[in-house]
Amino acid sequence: MPSDLQALGRAVKQAQYRHHRALDRALAGVGATLAQWDALRAIARDPGSSARALAEETFQSEQAFGTLANRLAARGLIDRASGHGRTIEHRLTATGAQVLAAGNRVADEVLADSFADLSAAERTTLLNLLLRVGISTE
Repeated sequence: MPSDLQALGRAVKQAQYRHHRALDRALAGVGATLAQWDALRAIARDPGSSARALAEETFQSEQAFGTLANRLAARGLIDRASGHGRTIEHRLTATGAQVLAAGNRVADEVLADSFADLSAAERTTLLNLLLRVGISTE
């Protein structure tokens, strides 16, 4: 029989898995995958970021992020340009900003439905608890 901590860890993973599947299905309607939308969000939050920083922000390896960034650039969603030294900087294009905005609307709908059974106070408490345990001690 799993411990309460294992049950908690599994419940968090199940919620994440359910959100990822629902978001991937819904984002397909606006021409994006969850990974693409997440990358666009990260670039919008910090324009000019390096692939290394964006990979870390999106929980990917640098190689995986580089492949994703190449696909986003090929679709005209981001621009990549030389930065300091060998750094490549990333910025959204106007089309990328439109896909991001559409993806944000979709994500808000999916997540509102997912968390509909929780009150605003419960959602705030859950967010604060997850942020507290998610803060890195590295």
